[in-house]
Amino acid sequence: MTLAKSEAKIMHEKIAEKAFHDDKLIRILKTRSKAQLNATFNLYNNEFGNAINKDLKSDPKDDFLTALRAIVHCLTCPEKYFKKVLRLAINKMGIDEGALTRVVTTRAKVDMAATTKETVFLWTMPLSRILQETMKICF
Repeated sequence: MTLAKSEAKIMHEKIAEKAFHDDKLIRILKTRSKAQLNATFNLYNNEFGNAINKDLKSDPKDDFLTALRAIVHCLTCPEKYFKKVLRLAINKMGIDEGALTRVVTTRAKVDMAATTKETVFLWTMPLSRILQETMKICF
């Protein structure tokens, strides 16, 4: 049995038991490379018929579970995750300057181009223009 397959099985068992704080589950997420985790998540999806994020949706009031879902979402599809963070940082009620700065500075060299494409799809305007307008409001 491959490492990814055995760890996908462990993750499925722990999620089914709602044992989100289990040491084995945390160890897998903490010690494996992004490539290894992606292989594990793909096998999880193939073996058990659901994406791991869908199986983690059981209790929206659990902060730890919410953080766990954010970690998995960030690993599996970073551009969509950061698009969501950008959308929440620049909402109609106000601007979360800390979140906005964090996303732009941490993703600038990594995958900001893909995040920008996702943002244009969402807002029908380039991210650079959105950030310019936001900065006018902030400062």
